[in-house]
Amino acid sequence: MFDSLKDRFEKVFTSLRGKGKLTEEDVKLALREVRLALLEADVNYKVVKDFVERVRQRATGQEVLSSITPAQQVYAIVFEELLDLMGREVKPLSISPKPPTVYMMVGLQGSGKTTTAAKIALKMKRSHRPMLVACDLRRPAAVEQLRVLASTVGVPFVGPEEGETDPIRVARRALERCSETLVDLVIVDTAGRFQIDQELMQEVQDLKGAVNPHEVLLVVDSMTGQEAVSVASAFNDRLGLTGVVLTKLDGDARGGAALAIRAVTGTPVRLAGLGEKVDDLEVFDPNKMAQRILGMGDVMGLLERVQQATSEEDVERLSESIKRNRFTLEDMLIQLRQVQKMGPLEKVIEMLPIPGVSKALKDANVDPKRIKHMEAIILSMTPRERRNPEIIKGSRRRRIAQGSGTSVQMVNQLLHQYEQMKDLMKAFGKGPKRGFKVPPGLKGLFR
Repeated sequence: MFDSLKDRFEKVFTSLRGKGKLTEEDVKLALREVRLALLEADVNYKVVKDFVERVRQRATGQEVLSSITPAQQVYAIVFEELLDLMGREVKPLSISPKPPTVYMMVGLQGSGKTTTAAKIALKMKRSHRPMLVACDLRRPAAVEQLRVLASTVGVPFVGPEEGETDPIRVARRALERCSETLVDLVIVDTAGRFQIDQELMQEVQDLKGAVNPHEVLLVVDSMTGQEAVSVASAFNDRLGLTGVVLTKLDGDARGGAALAIRAVTGTPVRLAGLGEKVDDLEVFDPNKMAQRILGMGDVMGLLERVQQATSEEDVERLSESIKRNRFTLEDMLIQLRQVQKMGPLEKVIEMLPIPGVSKALKDANVDPKRIKHMEAIILSMTPRERRNPEIIKGSRRRRIAQGSGTSVQMVNQLLHQYEQMKDLMKAFGKGPKRGFKVPPGLKGLFR
């Protein structure tokens, strides 16, 4: 997501950094590229026009043009305007002071509404007792899908009784059951269509009046581009949305919906779906998103992943190894497993805040299977071999290759990568270097 937009912005600011002082013509040319980048990302034309004009007014001020670091100031202006565009504050879901809280999920068919309802239930389950309610009675598969998802995430489910066709009756029955089951959060999945029509709008409007939801959440497929803004506007006009959930942000969407929905509708993006799994949902953070768009990485997100993947015991052990300059294959195995726990490597790479590193590694095309092969090779070694790699000669290498289901060549590559990792750790200890390139010995990690 946002890859092409990020690349275009990087080129713009690279050209500005090469100039000692900026002229109005320099700013004009840069903003032309910014405008094209946003339009190619499928951002609404009016939003782009207003955004570029605000940046132009601030960037052509005398304070910026006469600054000794004008490129940095323009960079900061674009960053701040992106924040204003998406909303500066994180807007997590709220809870009604008088239970039960009701979340009503609305959206077009195929947007991921039913799956998102289950994802929210799992997320809120940590501090509440949610219930999933199937009110999409026009598509029988939707009821069964939600029933299965409720079982998967371990929350109560209420659906239509045999022959029941009125979603309002289903919703009211679910609310009546809350006191019996100690449920304090009801998540209502509503009907969708392939396109907006009067019948759909009337049904969800009647359902809203019946359940009086605390949050009305529109689920939007990020892949729909500018159409997502039109959908959000239509639902907002009829229902008064309180938030938007963007799905498929892990895909190849160009990102226009994330940038434009709030600007056009005034409705904040509350959550972002990052995958198909039920735990692939996070609170939408405009600050993190703006940082990633401008190639600044996502330091906080990276730290959160590292903390989740790393135990104190592993940290202490690795620190001790580095202090003694005794980095072994056992330490390398720990690091490989931590990397796997952090999630898809390409997503982790996007979070790297070091200029040039993210692009260099991403261009190398990460191959997660290589990590598994490396782990299998190390596990096929004896404890003595892991602690003393220098003893691994010809016959040992053949045995290790056979035991791990790999080849002698791959064992040789891993041992070479091990040596490179030791050198790389020393290099990073001295600080990041400009013009970062993937060390030749580590290219085996990539296709």
